[in-house]
Amino acid sequence: MATKSKPASSSSSPNSTSRKTSWSFFTVLLTVLSPVLVATLVCQLDPFEPAHFPIHELTQPPLKALKKNDHMLQGSELVGFKQLIGPEDIAYDSNSGVIYTSCADGWVKRVTINDSVSDTIVENWVNTGGRPLGLALGHDNEVIVADAYKGLLKDKWRGLHEFLWDILEGKPYGRAMSYDPVTKETKVLAHDLYFANGIAVSPDQQYVVFCETPMRRCRKYYIQGKKKGSLETFIDNLPGLPDNIHHDGHGHYYIALSSEMTVALDLAIRHPFLRKLMGIYTKYVGELQLSKNSGVFIVDLEGKPTEHYYDLGLALISSGVKIGNHIYCGSLLYPYIVRLDVTEHPARATV
Repeated sequence: MATKSKPASSSSSPNSTSRKTSWSFFTVLLTVLSPVLVATLVCQLDPFEPAHFPIHELTQPPLKALKKNDHMLQGSELVGFKQLIGPEDIAYDSNSGVIYTSCADGWVKRVTINDSVSDTIVENWVNTGGRPLGLALGHDNEVIVADAYKGLLKDKWRGLHEFLWDILEGKPYGRAMSYDPVTKETKVLAHDLYFANGIAVSPDQQYVVFCETPMRRCRKYYIQGKKKGSLETFIDNLPGLPDNIHHDGHGHYYIALSSEMTVALDLAIRHPFLRKLMGIYTKYVGELQLSKNSGVFIVDLEGKPTEHYYDLGLALISSGVKIGNHIYCGSLLYPYIVRLDVTEHPARATV
């Protein structure tokens, strides 16, 4: 007896299989291309347009210090743990033995440190209502505060969120300025600087030294003497991005390096399009973690490197101050100040 075979179901027909394959391919293609198309559109429409840095001035290899400690976290102590939010800069009053530090919550805090960090006393001192950054002590021991939102403040009692964009944009908008508290007059000493950052007055009051972060250098501007009004290089080809600079009172400048010059940072400085991508990413997605081997680079009064303290685990160190046998490091990132006893953990001669 002959039997009739059942017709194949539509689900297993060649046409149905072909349609499924086509839709699967289209779905995968759409999934892959959509982010690319959106990113391309955002990149085209976003007005952020970085400029070229003068990379012909960055042709020499990074400088090396005569001595280094590349594991400075080993033996370091954490001062004011969880009581200091992003302590960006540090000023030390040797008369009272108190450290002033500028924090991200708007407070300039007073830190009293004893032999043990466990006995540290942290006080909320003055809230600027903005974001205090650079600190210095005046002639009468008043604390002078550079605030990202409020400008220059003095207390006896363009915003910060744009600072990364200022660096990525690669345009020389920076200036070095002086302010006379008597006449209340502000003068521009130098302009067309690439993210001017940190400033220190020389021990003889003849000049000031300030940093240009993306150019990895510090420059010297004479405020007295025969060279008054002239600008020259103090040190260049630093092994990282300089932030604040402090004189230790004993013939050395302590330059905070927020990061070593990584391959990613080097490529970004050389290629504006990469900086545009980085800027768009930080604007729409989140922060980029590019900093490593942050620390403090020490030079003499002639700008010659002497010592380098850093660690792979440190990021965004923004200030370094020598107090007694210790280096105190502030940062934009950590909820504490890093303290290292350099007599117990010294920098050693490099080979």
